[in-house]
Amino acid sequence: MTEIEISRRIAPQPWMTEPATLAVLGALAAGGAEARFVGGAVRDALLGRPIGDIDIATPATPERVIELLEKRGIKVVPTGLAHGTVTAIAGMPPRHFEITTLRRDVETYGRRARVAFDADWAEDAARRDFTINAIYLDPDGTLHDPVGGLADLKAHRVRFVGEPALRIAEDVLRVLRYYRFEARFGTGTGDADARAACRAAVALLPKLSAERVAQELLRLLAVPDPLPALRMMAEDGVLTAIVPEATRLDRLQRLVPLEPKPDPLRRLAALIEVDADGAVALAERLRFSNVQRDRLAGLAPPWPLDPKVDLRAQRQALYRLSAERYRDLALLLAAEGALDKPRLADLLALAASWKPPRFPLKGRDVTALGIPPGKRVGELLAAVRAWWESGDFTADRAATLQRLKEIAGSSPRSPAARGNKAPPKPSRKD
Repeated sequence: MTEIEISRRIAPQPWMTEPATLAVLGALAAGGAEARFVGGAVRDALLGRPIGDIDIATPATPERVIELLEKRGIKVVPTGLAHGTVTAIAGMPPRHFEITTLRRDVETYGRRARVAFDADWAEDAARRDFTINAIYLDPDGTLHDPVGGLADLKAHRVRFVGEPALRIAEDVLRVLRYYRFEARFGTGTGDADARAACRAAVALLPKLSAERVAQELLRLLAVPDPLPALRMMAEDGVLTAIVPEATRLDRLQRLVPLEPKPDPLRRLAALIEVDADGAVALAERLRFSNVQRDRLAGLAPPWPLDPKVDLRAQRQALYRLSAERYRDLALLLAAEGALDKPRLADLLALAASWKPPRFPLKGRDVTALGIPPGKRVGELLAAVRAWWESGDFTADRAATLQRLKEIAGSSPRSPAARGNKAPPKPSRKD
């Protein structure tokens, strides 16, 4: 992680002065609304990381923010009016700005809260999750650090704002967010008070929506090295509470240094100990998309790849599996100890250079022989395809057409074998 200097001012950065940002700030300033950057954009800017969407805090009410933005022709989406949040969309390509009114919680109900829009900057900071997310930045580069986030950022310390148990009571999802932030910004050992509060809240985790759990889990698995945070989750009882199938930290530990780049779903496949049915059950429980579910199930053992067979058989496996699944299975086999690094490198290089051959025949080639459309067309194509694959995909269109005629002509079910004559009707006894 990039080291930062604790300072009360930074030089304005490109994202702060780009036209879209200046347009939004100008619209607010024209109405006398003070505005400060806050949250991830400030944190990541201080760390020298890329900036995504930009969060802005302001004392102006949501209605006033909408009025000022629309007056300047800036598109506004009321993404969370009850919580004081609107999204401004400006620039090309479009940049999203989440603008939230300073607020304080009046009542909290797990992930929901009733808020009042009469807070000052200190009260707004006090209701945020982590100190490193509660650093404010003026458009001129002046930093405001009401809860010690700068020192925590420099020390790679992830700490809740105020009392950890209270922050978690306001939003139980913060338990999972804590470990994800530890994976991205922490030292790998965690904050004792934060972890104690997370352990105490384990029983509340089943109340979270499956979608939010899945989102946090996959985002954690996407960081360069999720192992220290996952070990803390296992020690604190959090991992078992959300993914009881996650028992193979050892396999994931071996996978991480082998990967060309992080892949959260492949890492999840390494982490869990299930067969295909178990993978489907997990994916459905976490409300994964159909694509994610099918991919996870396809990475469950027993793995349909033999790393020891020759190059010809490897090409056939690539054709059958697809380059992506072949690559993932090779990595999982290596993480399981079924092949060494030199052999893994060979298989990954083969997958990277693979260009799937195109089967020369189509259904119309079968019907052109006088075979009517139906199940038999698919059976004949499958038979020729199997022959073509066994020959290492070398047969061209002429050769595959000849093979089709041979198979169709030798098949007793084929009209070609019967001279296209209808079968005789059975005799009927009087």
